[in-house]
Amino acid sequence: MKKRVAVLISGRGSNMAALIEAAKDPAFPAGIMLVLSNRPAAAGLAIARSAGITTAVVDHTVQGKDREAFERQLQEMLEAHGIEFVCLAGFMRLFTPWFVARWNERMINIHPALLPAFKGLDTHARALAAGVKIHGASVHFVVPDMDCGPIIAQGAAAVLDDDTTATLAARVLAIEHRIYPAALALLAAGHIKIIDGRCRIEGVTGAAGHLIVPPI
Repeated sequence: MKKRVAVLISGRGSNMAALIEAAKDPAFPAGIMLVLSNRPAAAGLAIARSAGITTAVVDHTVQGKDREAFERQLQEMLEAHGIEFVCLAGFMRLFTPWFVARWNERMINIHPALLPAFKGLDTHARALAAGVKIHGASVHFVVPDMDCGPIIAQGAAAVLDDDTTATLAARVLAIEHRIYPAALALLAAGHIKIIDGRCRIEGVTGAAGHLIVPPI
């Protein structure tokens, strides 16, 4: 039976859409049962509804600065839908340890950088400013510290000399759409074990090939 997954969004939900598309495959081990947003106007809600996915809103502004009160409402909604795993897809809220503890090793996030580099916001602009030759995206477990959880999967792209934040972001987004469904599938199928703070993937012996920039 497919694991029951909720996707939390705050905006357009492009990674949410990639997860929904992947979950249409009967062989995919997870089903997207709920898309939940903290913003009533999030564009991704309409996309989810058009795909036949149940949607809900828990507006964080109603609770003001009481983060735990907001999270308790989230928790109630997730429990009401029998959710087993949570995927953050552009969800622009930091969680308290109280909420993270309830989803320990069951909540994952997609981050547009090769962690542990460029945690936080504006990753593409910061990567360009730093002059890195390789940039990318990471899927990781959520822990109380921002962008610090065990890394499940990463994908990389070369940074081109004429890149702008927009062109680099577009190539990284294509990577995100590939690695996030793959990471969720591994998690839902029970193939991930965390040992000494690092993810071990059952049945995977290593990646072939190299990405070297500039090509040599």
